[in-house]
Amino acid sequence: MVLGYVFAVLAAVASGSGSILESLGIRRAGVHGGTSLELIALRRQWIYFFGIGVDLAGFALAAAALHLLPLFLVQSLLAFSVGVTATIAALMGTRLGPAGWIALGTGATGLILLAVSADPSPARTLPPGWNWVLLGMAAPVATIALYAKRHHHAWAAPMLAFGAGLGYSVVGISARTLNVPDPAWLLVLAPASWAIVLNGLTAAVVFAMALQKGAPTTVTAIMFTTNTTLSSLIGLAYLGDQARTGFAVPAAAGFVLAITGAIGVAHYSALAGRQGSATPSAR
Repeated sequence: MVLGYVFAVLAAVASGSGSILESLGIRRAGVHGGTSLELIALRRQWIYFFGIGVDLAGFALAAAALHLLPLFLVQSLLAFSVGVTATIAALMGTRLGPAGWIALGTGATGLILLAVSADPSPARTLPPGWNWVLLGMAAPVATIALYAKRHHHAWAAPMLAFGAGLGYSVVGISARTLNVPDPAWLLVLAPASWAIVLNGLTAAVVFAMALQKGAPTTVTAIMFTTNTTLSSLIGLAYLGDQARTGFAVPAAAGFVLAITGAIGVAHYSALAGRQGSATPSAR
């Protein structure tokens, strides 16, 4: 089960590093408005596509970790990949500030508590029909996106963020319950595999829409909370995920600290980025 912890940590590092690489590619291309014409400029930015590749590698590592570790541990660690991004950004010159480092330490403490408390084990196998239910969950998430796109209410961004969190939680649940057949190529026919792909793509699009409509910190907080809490509760209730005997309280405390820290780091990183862009560069 040690391998599961290695996969989970590498997944978080890959996700956080991929975000930095993609950001560098966007900055070099001078793409900030998000229009399709501007995005064409990214075709010459190899570092952007390298970042996407690192992200995909992180996704594969997370799927491998979910075969061995409970959802509440892996999903919390993935949410805290924002801490990896913030740390790398700080090493590159973006000042995080004392409050940001406190949030980073808070999240890291929570992850340590979760790692100590989690009881590594494979997930229970879902009945075949439930894999089709997970595949179909992309439909309500897409419906949320279509409705929010046509209505410009104040709750559109939070609703989109919730939809993204819902989609990502389905991805985690599908990966946790995915059984690798023999031969392995039969995975392309498995409903759970398509549930991962379809819900992942839908959630990514919905999250991008949420960021366009709302404040990044609020949107990220809702997405993190929905994704991690929902998938963790389902894992505990139905998939056999559990804490070690006598470690329920440390696990609950670690979960709260990890998510609070991830949200805090996201907030203070965004604040540091705005302050850095507003400060004239020294000549």
